[in-house]
Amino acid sequence: MKSLISLFLTLVATSAMAADNEPLAVVYNPAQPLDIAKVVSVSNTATTCGVVPATMVYIDHQGQTRRVTYNVIGDCTSSL
Repeated sequence: MKSLISLFLTLVATSAMAADNEPLAVVYNPAQPLDIAKVVSVSNTATTCGVVPATMVYIDHQGQTRRVTYNVIGDCTSSL
């Protein structure tokens, strides 16, 4: 069930980003290496707990901006 919710959130986020003329996010496949020349941004998961979807935007060696989504375990920290 958690996987289904994570997939749904990823699809919603991908649809919203596509509306802004940004590259579509693809789900990370560990069997296929990424061609990363420069990381532009990574989702902040410092205040989330458990497994959450994250997105990384990067530029490949051909100069194309790419977006990949993947699941991470949040850091569960807060700024109290």
